[in-house]
Amino acid sequence: MSASAGHDHLAWPFFDDEHRAFAAELAAWAAAEVAPLDDERDPDATCRQLVRRLGEGGWLSHAVVAPHGGVRHRLDVRTLCLARETLARHGGLADFAFAMQGLGVGPVSLFGSDALKRHYLPAIAAGTHIAAFALSEADAGSDVNAMRTTARRDGDGWVIDGEKTWISNAGIAHHYAVFARTPELGERAVTAFVVDADAPGCSVTARVAVSAPHPLGTLSLRGCRVAPSSVVGEPGKGLRVALGTLDVFRSTVGAAALGMARRALAEALAFSQSRRAFGKALSEHQLTQARLAGMALQVDAAALLVYRAAWTRDSGAERITREAAMAKLYATESAQRVIDDAIQLLGARGVVAGATVERLYREVRALRIYEGTSEIQQLVIAGTLLGGEERA
Repeated sequence: MSASAGHDHLAWPFFDDEHRAFAAELAAWAAAEVAPLDDERDPDATCRQLVRRLGEGGWLSHAVVAPHGGVRHRLDVRTLCLARETLARHGGLADFAFAMQGLGVGPVSLFGSDALKRHYLPAIAAGTHIAAFALSEADAGSDVNAMRTTARRDGDGWVIDGEKTWISNAGIAHHYAVFARTPELGERAVTAFVVDADAPGCSVTARVAVSAPHPLGTLSLRGCRVAPSSVVGEPGKGLRVALGTLDVFRSTVGAAALGMARRALAEALAFSQSRRAFGKALSEHQLTQARLAGMALQVDAAALLVYRAAWTRDSGAERITREAAMAKLYATESAQRVIDDAIQLLGARGVVAGATVERLYREVRALRIYEGTSEIQQLVIAGTLLGGEERA
């Protein structure tokens, strides 16, 4: 496998020269900027700094739409995937910072009014404000129908009551995309809102510590009043907003996993060529070669699925539910295997706290859970084949 193999996929017909230039420029920026900032000891401060630097570098302009700070009038999913793949290869928190800016304001970019776009998108693109996506609840993750958070009309506004948990950027976000049941509009009606972090009744009640540290917590909404202009899309049509947003960003989760897998493969290749065992390089042993071949196969297969999904969306498809689910499912599951293989090749060095592959092992695990677990992706794929109910 050549040293340049990590970039060979940019020659695929999924991309044009603009994508190739973007990937090369971001890779150069990330190589110089990410490592000095990617500190797990204080994830809040690290993420704030990374968001600011990503904004200053102009990279966040690809996570929102024009003319409100974005590069294009329609989100380009291939660019989002290339960004996450590249950043994840260099640092998990850098990928996280970019991803949450896009996902947290995704409902506004995709479904928001011009007024909402003017108000929120420029600051997100500049990296001066931080976004968050608040869908999950303690007993309602992928099962949106079990959502307990509600919103009711009150005078000329809405009042939201409930609790959201496992919310990335909770505690450092300036606004949250919040989804709440609105029973007055129908038994299963859900409405999407943008809620400012300083809105009365909105607070973060707990922070959650996880194996790969990043800002995560529980959002409490108690009599939280928002203006009618805070509704994203149409009242009662919030499920369409949630699913449409996940449809775009789910492929990018696979891209992040792909970036982590590429880094693990590169670490394994370098080590196997330098480490000697039984009188020759580890890479000269057939069992090592078989393992490396399997890792490379999974990386390329994941890349094909991820960029097939992204290209399909960018080519005009309104929904890519099946393609995105396949991309996320395969890329995240295979990345976990590739990283585990890298640890096995590195032996004791692979499990030392802070080692690159040890950190990758912790960082990749959550990707098989958030934005729909691997099991939910299987149900989504089957549902598209059988014409079943849509799931988040």
